[in-house]
Amino acid sequence: MPGRGLLERAAKAKIVGTTPFLGRAELPTGNCYCPLRAPPVTIWVTSLQYRFCSLSWDFLGVGGAEQRMAVLAEEKVLVLDFGSQYAQLIARRVRQQQVYCQIVRHDISAQRVLELKPRGLILSGGPASVFQASAPRCDPNILRLGLPVLGICYGMQLLCQMLGGKVLSAPAREYGRTDCRLLAQDELLAGVAQQTQVWMSHSDQVAEVSDQFVPLAATPSCPIAAVKHRRLPIYGLQFHPEVTHTPEGPTILGNFLKSICGCTGTWRLEDFRRQTVDALRQRVGEDRVICGLSGGVDSAVTAALLA
Repeated sequence: MPGRGLLERAAKAKIVGTTPFLGRAELPTGNCYCPLRAPPVTIWVTSLQYRFCSLSWDFLGVGGAEQRMAVLAEEKVLVLDFGSQYAQLIARRVRQQQVYCQIVRHDISAQRVLELKPRGLILSGGPASVFQASAPRCDPNILRLGLPVLGICYGMQLLCQMLGGKVLSAPAREYGRTDCRLLAQDELLAGVAQQTQVWMSHSDQVAEVSDQFVPLAATPSCPIAAVKHRRLPIYGLQFHPEVTHTPEGPTILGNFLKSICGCTGTWRLEDFRRQTVDALRQRVGEDRVICGLSGGVDSAVTAALLA
C-alpha cells in the first residue's frame, strides 16, 4: 500500500477501478484512514488485503461485467470456493486445460450463475464438516440449472448429502496417497487405469448414496471414492484430482471439462494478458497513474500490467 504521505499528495486524484472497499469515502492505510476525494491524476491502489488484481475484470471499469467476461472467454467454468487450500490450484489446473476459470463465493446464487453463463461448476473442498450447523452450503437451485457439476472432497460430500446420501466421520482421518480401483466405466474416468493412485485428505466421507447415484470408484478405506448421478450431469470425487500426487488427475479434469462440459479448450493466458492491457490503456488514456506496490503478488502483477 502507498504511504499516508503519497495518498495525501494525491488527495485530489481521480480514483478509477473502484471496488466495494473503495466505494466508501475513505481507504485504510496501516492504522490510519486517509480520505480520498476528487481529481487531476489517476490512482490505482493495490494491496493483497483488497485483492484488486486476482484477474478481476470488475476492477478495470470498462463496460459491464458480463460484457467484459464475454470478451475474456466464450467458455468458462466456475469454481465455488468452500474454503479449500486448493481452490486456486483447481483454477490453475482448469486454465492449464485451456479453459477459462473464475473462482466465486460458495453461496453464489443460481441467478448469478445464469448471468455468468458458465459451461460447468466445480465445488471445491474445504475444512468444514457437512454436519456443522455453520458449514458452508451452496444454493440448491444451482443443481436445477442443468449444468455439469463436479464436487471435490467436501464438494462431493455436500452434493451427496443434498441429494439424499449419508455422510459420516471416517474411521480414521485419511491423508496421503492411496490406491483407487474403478468400479464402473464412465466418461469422467475415460482413459484412467483400472487401478490408479490418488491423493486423499479428509476426515468425513460418503457412507451411503441415494439410488440417484452410481459409485464409480473405491479405495481400501473409502468404499465410495467417486460417484455419478444417474440422470443429471453431477459428479463427485472424494480424492483431489488437482494435485500432482494424483497422476491421472489432469485426465479426469480434462474429461470433465471437455467431454462433459463441452469446452473446446480455446482460451489462452496470453489472450487474457493482452486484453487486460488493452482495457487498462482504454481506461487510463492519457492520465498519469500512481501504483502502490506492496511487494505482494497482486500489486506486483498490477504493476507489471501497467508497465
